[in-house]
Amino acid sequence: MKREQILDNLKSQLKMGNHIIGVSTSAGITAKYAKQGGADFILTLNSGKFRQMGRSSLAGFLPFCNSNDMVMDFASREIIPLVQDLPIIFGLNATDPTKEMETYINEIKHMGFSGINNYPTVGLIDGLFSEALQEEGNPYLLEVEAIRIAHERDMFTVAFVFDEIQAAQMIEAGADVICAHLGLTEGGLLGAKKVFSLEAVKVKADKIFNTCNELKPDLIKLVYGGPVKTPIDVQYMYSNNEDLMGYIGGSAFERIPSEKSITNITKAFKGSGKLDEDDLMVKMLDGVTKHYDYVEFVKEYVAQNYMNDISFLDLAKVAHVSRSYLSSLFKKKVGCSFQTYIVKFRMDKAAEILDRENIQCSELAPLVGYQDYAQFSKMFKKYKGYSPKQYKSNLNTKR
Repeated sequence: MKREQILDNLKSQLKMGNHIIGVSTSAGITAKYAKQGGADFILTLNSGKFRQMGRSSLAGFLPFCNSNDMVMDFASREIIPLVQDLPIIFGLNATDPTKEMETYINEIKHMGFSGINNYPTVGLIDGLFSEALQEEGNPYLLEVEAIRIAHERDMFTVAFVFDEIQAAQMIEAGADVICAHLGLTEGGLLGAKKVFSLEAVKVKADKIFNTCNELKPDLIKLVYGGPVKTPIDVQYMYSNNEDLMGYIGGSAFERIPSEKSITNITKAFKGSGKLDEDDLMVKMLDGVTKHYDYVEFVKEYVAQNYMNDISFLDLAKVAHVSRSYLSSLFKKKVGCSFQTYIVKFRMDKAAEILDRENIQCSELAPLVGYQDYAQFSKMFKKYKGYSPKQYKSNLNTKR
């Protein structure tokens, strides 16, 4: 994908009030579903392959293999053929002495990559080892030069920076995106142990973005890593910060969710004979009436699944009663039809989310089961007296 087209797409997302999301991976399945979820670009970094092996992202900095050869191999075979209409960014080890950078970057472009990113980066290395690398001629400036070469070849460039000086260097080299790298991702069973607090990294990112604003105000500014690993963490970073435009994640998208889901599902199968009697699915499988009445079953199901499509007919089938009987019983006990109940429930949830979180109204609708924002806004105004934007504005005024 051409650099100008990528930039136009990203800027269009920002104009619509959306955030930019980049997903780092080495697996086709992650790239495929990240695209389905709305990712704006894919980064192919060597640490992603080590995460797939069950190792820490830190393995990408150890002498287990040649980083550039590894990325070229898995990305050209697994990622590019699968998500051809999404920008694929090559994680380039610019300090690799076995590659002549101008020639190699030409090869990267020829293989179908839309751009490069400086990873693994010596910016993550400090102390005596960093000093030794500088003395041996492997400074961060080699990464800056790689970004400059790629920019001259009209490739899209994403620069990881660790301070204001590096941000200035990468801007001068022509980087399209400045991403404040906040350290190795915390969280999960393999996460880095030593991390900064969210507040500390927010201050760090602000300093970097201030430099960006001084030198190139319209530059795309993102964050990556450190303690920022969940949507709530990212929301905290967005709060009171108009400069931050999005997030890049690796472990946050594939390692941490995989650890949790695989562990939990394995435990569930292992203990299938000892399931919690309060689990809704157990009640559905075992028969609704054995546990509680039909109406309570419907209400509990709505409470757990309001963000998804819900078929009242399916609920009647699960309860082993006719749709008309369940509908009549529901209206008698609740005082309104099922359709009215679920709409009111969703609108109450939407208001609750607006009360609790600083979220874009356009992002709110899918969280409460509406893919059509116009329809959601219409229902919200009907039951709350204000449009979502007016409701949010009133909340901000009160605060």
